[in-house]
Amino acid sequence: MYTELVPWHAPEAEALRAAQRVEIAERYGTPDSEPGVAPTAADIAVFVLARLADGTAVGCGGLRQLDATSAEVKRMYVTPTSRGTGAADAVLDALEAYAAAQGWTHLLLETGDRQPDAVAFYRRRGYERIPNFGSYADSAASLCFARSL
Repeated sequence: MYTELVPWHAPEAEALRAAQRVEIAERYGTPDSEPGVAPTAADIAVFVLARLADGTAVGCGGLRQLDATSAEVKRMYVTPTSRGTGAADAVLDALEAYAAAQGWTHLLLETGDRQPDAVAFYRRRGYERIPNFGSYADSAASLCFARSL
């Protein structure tokens, strides 16, 4: 497993994000359950793919800078057949290393109440539950987490 920084609009990045949105729509029963502003190429500082040894992209994630010291993890996703292989860890490791290199000291994120697998992953990685922030403040389905780097 290895990671690669890619442009937001890289075809494999777009395909993984589309798969993530389909899965989220199925879990929540709505085509758009995003309570916040959707990420775009203009506001994502870095986007990472996790690849198998043969080069197949199986996971992704990005960072949106929030202020001088923090960023938000966006669009973390691993294909169902690659879950449990270390792909999510590889993506988050790369994102945390990028954030630290920028001098950012905190990463925040939002996930949903119908994503117990994501909640377990972030808790295992040392992220702690925080009050909902920003556009998630009034979202009953949102669960927000943060970690100091």
